Amino acid sequence: MLKKRFFKTAAALMAVCTLLTSVSASACTTVLVGKDASADGSTIIARNEDSSTANPKYFVVHEAKKNPAGTKHVSKGNGFVYELPETQYKYTATPEWTDEFGLYEEAGTNEKGVAMSGTESGDYNQKVAKADPLVENGIAEDSIVTVVLPYISTAREGVKLLGEIVEKYGSAECNGVAFSDKDEVWYMEILSGHHWVARRIPDNYYAVVANQISIRNVDFKRTNDFMWSTGIQEFVEKNKLNSSKTTFNVRNIFGTNDKDDASYNICRVWDGQRILTPSQKDKYSITSKKIPMLQKPDKKITVEMVQKVLTSHYNGTKYDTYGKAVGNYRAINVQRTMESHIIQWRQNMPVEISGVQWMALGTPEHSVYVPFYNGITDTPEAYKKGEDMPSSDSAYWIFKLTDVLTTPYYDTYMSKYVLPEYKLIKAQLNANMQNSDRVAMELYKTNPDKLAEYLTEEGMKNANYTLERVTALNNLLIQISTNARNSMHNSNL
Repeated sequence: MLKKRFFKTAAALMAVCTLLTSVSASACTTVLVGKDASADGSTIIARNEDSSTANPKYFVVHEAKKNPAGTKHVSKGNGFVYELPETQYKYTATPEWTDEFGLYEEAGTNEKGVAMSGTESGDYNQKVAKADPLVENGIAEDSIVTVVLPYISTAREGVKLLGEIVEKYGSAECNGVAFSDKDEVWYMEILSGHHWVARRIPDNYYAVVANQISIRNVDFKRTNDFMWSTGIQEFVEKNKLNSSKTTFNVRNIFGTNDKDDASYNICRVWDGQRILTPSQKDKYSITSKKIPMLQKPDKKITVEMVQKVLTSHYNGTKYDTYGKAVGNYRAINVQRTMESHIIQWRQNMPVEISGVQWMALGTPEHSVYVPFYNGITDTPEAYKKGEDMPSSDSAYWIFKLTDVLTTPYYDTYMSKYVLPEYKLIKAQLNANMQNSDRVAMELYKTNPDKLAEYLTEEGMKNANYTLERVTALNNLLIQISTNARNSMHNSNL
């Protein structure tokens, strides 16, 4: 993600966050997991949404509805206009606290069992820019989820619809977009003003993507595994963009692969693969251009393992940004992360129960991934509050406060206070999920009319429990931090 706007924030908080991070630009990191690569057969898409250090995000549910003929989506960000289909499915989303610069709904699930996460910002090279420049009022990140997710029934349909929009209206940005349902995971890359490709993640593989065009060789005979824009081969040939006579390597043709990519993007892919495939960690250097997009995990991937990737800052290595920070490489977990999500579709369950959206507001390492079922009809009030000034009734600001209080004393506070408390919270949330899965499946069979109400209540319960515990933790950290600043005092004077 690369958002081209800024917000007024609390000056003191911004100062603290800015001083404590070496990140020089906005970016996101995406993780995609095929169903045979996961521990329980889930398909998984996940992403850290990065932009600014103090920018609240909400988590909401949009109910299904009928759009009157001629209803149009008009972006406040760049003026993109799109006539919406008649039938809008129920869907969840994580919009900005203000729509002044666009909605930026970013990620969610819909009632048909499709998840979407967008976007992973990329960039094209100068040759492509000249041949097919980006379109100023084409579709952009602020609109992508809003005009696609509520209108699709499968992941493959999502790729097709977004592709049609890009070809007809143009794209204002080079973006990567993830789609999933219970059977497939797709990663789509918008490569220029009107061209795109998409790759189905093989069931037994995963991918970590970090702000760089990542898809490699496209096999145009394998239509089950690849999708692409109309005329892309002819476009590349006409403009002499492909130096290879035997392969169609999308990264080489459309993307960049320079020193900035090495220190900002490739290094994050290395870190994600270091965690999920540690057997390969010595095969590639942290800046190697040969690191593959698709990789097999050493062990089947769990949601907790994806959380470990999204909270990583090269932990335990010489590159750790809270340690020696050798090379000053951009980390996955940064102060600029506004929210992090992990969306799974589990097998052998009805769609309402199968889909779980794990939401962590703020910087993921200092937040908690709270589970919400796909079948919910509402979200907690605290997840729909918060503006550009801190507030105690906003989930985003509660988690952000933990971040701000912990970071100055990172080595002590994380190990002594934050991690032990978060371990307890996560254990309780996992126990709650095991119980609610059982109850929900029984309700689905015996009293389905009550299922949505129950799933919504469980989401509320998990969120409220987490916020209560984290608020208590913050109060403790405030007290400890205040005492840490004690000056010499003579009580006799």
